[in-house]
Amino acid sequence: MSKPILVIKFGSSSITHTNGEVNEQTLEKIAAQVASLQHDYSIVLVSSGAVAAGKASLKHYKGSLSERKAAAAVGNPLLIAKYNHYFQKFGISIAQSLCERHHFSKRESFLQLKETYQELWRNDIIPIANENDVVSNVELKFSDNDELATLIATGFGAEKLLISTSVGGLLDSEGQIIRHVAEIDSSILGVVNTDTSSTGLGGMISKLTFTRLATRMGIKVVIFGLDQANGILDALHENIGTVFEAQAATLSARQKWLASGSVITGRIVLDKGAVKAIQNRKSLLSVGVLEYIGEFEKGEVVEILDPTKNSVAIARTRYSKSELMASKESREVANADDIVIW
Repeated sequence: MSKPILVIKFGSSSITHTNGEVNEQTLEKIAAQVASLQHDYSIVLVSSGAVAAGKASLKHYKGSLSERKAAAAVGNPLLIAKYNHYFQKFGISIAQSLCERHHFSKRESFLQLKETYQELWRNDIIPIANENDVVSNVELKFSDNDELATLIATGFGAEKLLISTSVGGLLDSEGQIIRHVAEIDSSILGVVNTDTSSTGLGGMISKLTFTRLATRMGIKVVIFGLDQANGILDALHENIGTVFEAQAATLSARQKWLASGSVITGRIVLDKGAVKAIQNRKSLLSVGVLEYIGEFEKGEVVEILDPTKNSVAIARTRYSKSELMASKESREVANADDIVIW
C-alpha cells in the first residue's frame, strides 16, 4: 500500500456514557477528524463499546460470560449503525470487521484478513474492528481490544498506533501526564494505577503491555484522550497524551507476525550456551534444552526461556514435545528463521 497505516483504538469509556449509551457527540468528532486523515493514511479503527451499548437490553444484566456475549450481539449492530451515520456525513463508507484470535494465530487466516483490509482501503472504505465476542472461545479470546489493536498494527506494519483512554495518557505519581517515554521499563510500569474502567476490560497495565510489544516491533504509540476538540489530530502530531518511542526493529513481516500474532502453547528452558547461540542467530538444538513445559505439537509456537526462566524469544517448533523427548539424538527444535529474539 502506498499510504502509511494508522491504527486508532477507542475504549468503551471513551465512546459511551456511564449508562452504556453511545456518546454521539464523540462519534461525530471521531468521524470528522478521521475523515480529514483518510487522504494521507490507510486507517483502521478498533472500537470497543458493543457490550456496553447492548447490555441495557438484557433483563437483570450481571456481566456473566453468556450475558456479555448476548449484549455484544445486541450492541454490535447498534454501534456500527451509529458510526455509519456520522461517517456518511463525510461521504465515507465503513466496514465492520469482527475478529477472533485464530485470525492472527494462523498465518493463512491473517493473510486473508490483510487482503480484505487492503481491498477496503483501495475502495476508500474504513474498517472498524472489534472482537467477535458472540462466538470467541474464552480460552483463545483477546485479553481486550488493546491487544487486538496491537496485533493489527504490528501485523500490518502500521506507522503509528493511537490508543484513547479516559485519563488522557500515562499519569505519574502526582496525577500528571508523562509526555514522553523512550522505553517501557520497570520504572515506567511502577507508576501505573491498576484500576480498570467501569465499562471496559483493560486498564493502563494492559495498554502498556501491548504498547511495549508495538514499540518493539518499530511502531510509535500515543496514548491520549478524546476530551479535546481535535484529540485524534493532536495525538497524531504528538501534541497531547503520552508518546512512546518506537524501538529499532529489523524483523521481516513474517517474524513480526510470529512475534505478535501467535498463540503460545508451551515453553522451553535453555542452558546458557543455547541462549547465546540463538541470540547469535543460530538454530535451536535439543542438546541445549533443560526442560520442556506444557504440551506443543509440530509447527506450534513456544516461548523460549533462559536458565532463570526469563523470556528471551519465541519460536515455531519443527517437532512436537513428545517427538523431542523420545529422540535419543540431538534435533533442530526450531530453525533460526523461525525464532524471534526479544
